[in-house]
Amino acid sequence: MNRSVENYVSNNRAGDVEYFSAGRQTYLAPLPLPTSEHPFCPYISGYNDAFMDFGGGEPNVFSYQLWLGGPLTCSCLVAFGGPLLGGCIGLMLDGNFEKSWQFMIEIFLAFCAPAFGMWLLGSFIFLLVWFQAHNLFTKVIPTRFNRQRREVCFMPDGATEPLFVPWESLSAWVVQAQGATQYGVTRQYGMGMGFEHEGELVRVEFQCGSLQLAISNWEAVRGYMEYELNDLSTLQDPLGLQEPGDPPHEGLHTFRNARAGLHRRLREKEVGRIYAFFWYVYHVMTLWTLPNHLVEWEIKRIAKVGRRALPPAMQAWSEPLPPEQWAKPSSELLRLSAKVKALIKRHPRTPITEIYAEVYRNDSRT
Repeated sequence: MNRSVENYVSNNRAGDVEYFSAGRQTYLAPLPLPTSEHPFCPYISGYNDAFMDFGGGEPNVFSYQLWLGGPLTCSCLVAFGGPLLGGCIGLMLDGNFEKSWQFMIEIFLAFCAPAFGMWLLGSFIFLLVWFQAHNLFTKVIPTRFNRQRREVCFMPDGATEPLFVPWESLSAWVVQAQGATQYGVTRQYGMGMGFEHEGELVRVEFQCGSLQLAISNWEAVRGYMEYELNDLSTLQDPLGLQEPGDPPHEGLHTFRNARAGLHRRLREKEVGRIYAFFWYVYHVMTLWTLPNHLVEWEIKRIAKVGRRALPPAMQAWSEPLPPEQWAKPSSELLRLSAKVKALIKRHPRTPITEIYAEVYRNDSRT
């Protein structure tokens, strides 16, 4: 039996801000009003004219670059950066190159073992993270957005039946938080979506690299549901690394396309040699094409193991509808969205929360 949440009403609306001790949470829906960010989302795993899957996606190259290159880069900075800094300081204080060189060698010998241990420990930790993430690819049922029905399907952990939520009542938010550590101030950002059901918050949340990227993830979902976006490549391949005939996933072909694009931009003087030098340094420190090979291996393994089967109710709900049965957006959403777009066009640098507040304040029917 379908479990619909038809009477769910959020106490918040787009533009509301909730503060907590370490940061704030900004709501982007309900209603799902437009934002000023460019849509981009790496978490989309399924896409067609009827529905889009959010979460449970495919492996990506950047994750492997982070897991492999992160520990290696930190270890190299300790093993080589420390001696170099010590030698420079010694040269400035003493002026004797021979003594400074000997001092650098002593620091290198002292730092070499800890740096190697740091590399092993970091690699082991990231291996555990990879193993957990890999299992999710075959166990998690993604959140599905059906734009023909204008509904969202959630499959909470431990649930036997999916939950269906009206699109315009879904809550969406971005979180920005900061904290102090011995290394300085750290900032974290994330994007989440959810609703309250039987006294509990059913939600999905993802960590993002910046506040703008968090809003871009939501804008990709919103744009799809409102028929403003109909091409997956615009959401997941803004750098144009996929060529015609390439597989839809990342892999060795994306590295080759990126390198060819770099050489083309060098010839056309779009970038300089310094940019190209650091491009190569980055890929050397992330073990060149090894992340791309590992992505292709993992995708083949996931295909062999198989994804988790969808519940029958979710499969039936995902079937395409004839155009005459497609749900329509509410008049309130259309009216407020038009006002938001007009304000964004007039004031492109104004924070989106201020635009939402201005629209609601001036809307006589709200």
